[in-house]
Amino acid sequence: MLSSSSVLPIVCFFLVHWWGSVLMQTIFLHRYASHGMFRLSRPWERTFYLLTYLFQGSSYLVPRAYAYLHRAHHAYSDTEKDPHTPHRFSNALSMMLETKREYAALVQEKLQPEARFQTYVPTWPALDRVADSTESRVAWVVLYTLFYVAFAPHWAFFLLLPVHFLMGPIHGAIVNWAGHKYGYRNFATRDQSRNVLPWDVVTLGELFQNNHHRHGQAPNFAQRAFEWDPAYGFIRLLGMLGIADLSAKGQLQNEENE
Repeated sequence: MLSSSSVLPIVCFFLVHWWGSVLMQTIFLHRYASHGMFRLSRPWERTFYLLTYLFQGSSYLVPRAYAYLHRAHHAYSDTEKDPHTPHRFSNALSMMLETKREYAALVQEKLQPEARFQTYVPTWPALDRVADSTESRVAWVVLYTLFYVAFAPHWAFFLLLPVHFLMGPIHGAIVNWAGHKYGYRNFATRDQSRNVLPWDVVTLGELFQNNHHRHGQAPNFAQRAFEWDPAYGFIRLLGMLGIADLSAKGQLQNEENE
């Protein structure tokens, strides 16, 4: 029988990787890069850029491509032009494969975003060249595997490794599939966005999709008394520390999804 002490290293590693990765995805890639819900100085922008790479590791997502893809998602939410809606696909895997195709085209600049989506996005070409390389992704896969070799008390724990390898896309699949298919609606938006409780804590606020699609520029995704957006608390902390400026948002127009 496995003891709690024997499984603790793997459990802690998995949770740190999961929530660290999703925190960088929601704070930096989504709320900052895609929507401009707050401002960061150049040094702090680079700091969060680097943290995004370190936490996402093998599943690193280039902020520029992520932002352009996400802006298209909001503009065409749950229509034929939406790059990731569950209402165009029979399963989450096919949805994410189509998302990957469009994302890769944006990274390689084979696909140009619409002019209205080309407002400010954070870029760091030197880091992207390293982080988006095959060598980097393989190196992270090796590191994750070596950690499990060193600390996994049973072979069954190795079944968690694919989640580590594909952490970013898995987060995206959960949010875009569940957040537009299951749950409840606070607002009658033109799309099928929904809020999913209690699983929202797993994605740090990202599954308040109906709230977010109604108030696209609001940094707090929670709208009702029983809703809680953990990532917004982190953003407020950044504001109190003088790291983030929540009053200076506006990289995108504050358009509501009515």
